[in-house]
Amino acid sequence: MIYLILFISAFISATLFPLGSEALLIYDIKEGYNIYLLVIVATIANSLGSLLNYFLGLKGEEFLVEKKLLNEKMIIKSKVYFDKYGSVCLLFSWLPIIGDPITFVAGILKYNLKKFIVLVVIAKLSRYLFIAYLVV
Repeated sequence: MIYLILFISAFISATLFPLGSEALLIYDIKEGYNIYLLVIVATIANSLGSLLNYFLGLKGEEFLVEKKLLNEKMIIKSKVYFDKYGSVCLLFSWLPIIGDPITFVAGILKYNLKKFIVLVVIAKLSRYLFIAYLVV
């Protein structure tokens, strides 16, 4: 049950909802649960939450253009920039506040999905490993 709660917390915290899973991870580590399994569960869940953001951005692009919140010219210009620097940007997807919108923007700009997944998993795993390292 502990791992399921951490999974849900990490998943939700990776979406555009303001929630953090770090405190729960720290608590679970201090309680003596398997640190490796905790880090893996948190990483997978947080990465899946970012993947949800990506697909929301991918499907939401048309809506945003239709509502005049974005225009095609701006999307094309941003796509060129994101194709060039997106990999660096996505490595910062672990950051609070700005990380989740980066994954949403990647979807809007149709960033390469395979690259997206690899970079986001690296970023999320690094974050949780760092937290675990600090606790142990």
